[in-house]
Amino acid sequence: MWYHFIEFFDWFGEFHKRFKIIQDFNKAAEKSWETGKAPYQLKASITMGESAYKHANSKYLTSGFTIKAFTLNPMPNNELKEIGRVILNNQELVRRLVSLGWDTLYIYDSKGKNGCVWALKDFANFGGFLQQKNEDDE
Repeated sequence: MWYHFIEFFDWFGEFHKRFKIIQDFNKAAEKSWETGKAPYQLKASITMGESAYKHANSKYLTSGFTIKAFTLNPMPNNELKEIGRVILNNQELVRRLVSLGWDTLYIYDSKGKNGCVWALKDFANFGGFLQQKNEDDE
């Protein structure tokens, strides 16, 4: 009987971590936009991922990490790709997303007509160590 409780507690703890990442991202993005440090307000949400991008940790129906950029006009794909690069170049963040069950990164504009999609597993460097930054690189 107790093992069911432990399984539930593990699931709830993981759910809380996933929700906290979304919440923290949205708070930071909102503050960046309000203070003028970012040209667009971004908002993250959990959506269905791409079945072709599944991996061992993928969540069944909630494996998509979606970021929407709120704009008045459709955004060009190169700007959407730049937002994606900021996330995908951070291997620690990508690994955290993968370990918590996300497998797909979507970046869309608020009009929903333009978007980019990536498989997170392609940027997690499975089987390798994190790339260390040298002080000279900064």
